[in-house]
Amino acid sequence: MENSVVLFSIGEDGVAVLRINRPEVHNAFDDRVIEALITHLDTCHTDPQIKVLLLCSEGKHFSSGADLAWMKRMAASSHQDNLNDAKRLAYLMQRLNTLAKPTLCLIQGNAYGGAIGLAACCDIVIATESSLFCLSEVKIGLIPAVISPYVVRAIGERQARRYFLTAEPFSAMQAASFGLVHEIVATPELFHESYSKIIGHLQQNSPKAIHAAKELLASVSQQTIDKALIQDTVMRIADIRVSDEGQEGLNAFLQKRSPSWKEE
Repeated sequence: MENSVVLFSIGEDGVAVLRINRPEVHNAFDDRVIEALITHLDTCHTDPQIKVLLLCSEGKHFSSGADLAWMKRMAASSHQDNLNDAKRLAYLMQRLNTLAKPTLCLIQGNAYGGAIGLAACCDIVIATESSLFCLSEVKIGLIPAVISPYVVRAIGERQARRYFLTAEPFSAMQAASFGLVHEIVATPELFHESYSKIIGHLQQNSPKAIHAAKELLASVSQQTIDKALIQDTVMRIADIRVSDEGQEGLNAFLQKRSPSWKEE
């Protein structure tokens, strides 16, 4: 459907394209986007016709992170509602991270907040030279809780110590040096040339071996992202959303004013 918040197609070559389709709000995601992504990822995981997944978005920016209207709604919701909401985002990240098929992410423009989580959960990331990344949550009294296991694994604890705390934007070149981005292209028009080569390599390999290799990587990596860790991150984001500073930060952001802790 053309008016869908997420577009999904499967090519004859077995490449599935999953595209966030909210360019009017810089592809910010909300509960509708999360549920649509989960639905299509579940299909990708089990459909033998699909060999590779390409995650991308329409418009100028990959994603600005959480949608303002969604955040406003959750700020006024109960702790339990926030827990349930965070669980769905956590499931999205886990599903993408453990997908049986190889995943490629294309990033143009900005990737903020949870969008970095999506990138970190993909196997291969291609960005444009002008792309900017930002873990901006602490600016509004929140933390990048649900995405943290995947982002820390992608960029390392040392970089996370800086960017989780400062909420500074960092460039595609920096993202590549941290390990989040694999390739950089000059403009989005050059994405096709770059990802076509990678997909060409992937399509020559055993699908079962690729799946097994992904499971191997998850098994031997230093930190296992298990149910207990995921539940801990879900609880942390729900707790801080309903906290005094979480409420103040969100309200200040929505009201376009400085939060109480910020010096004028």
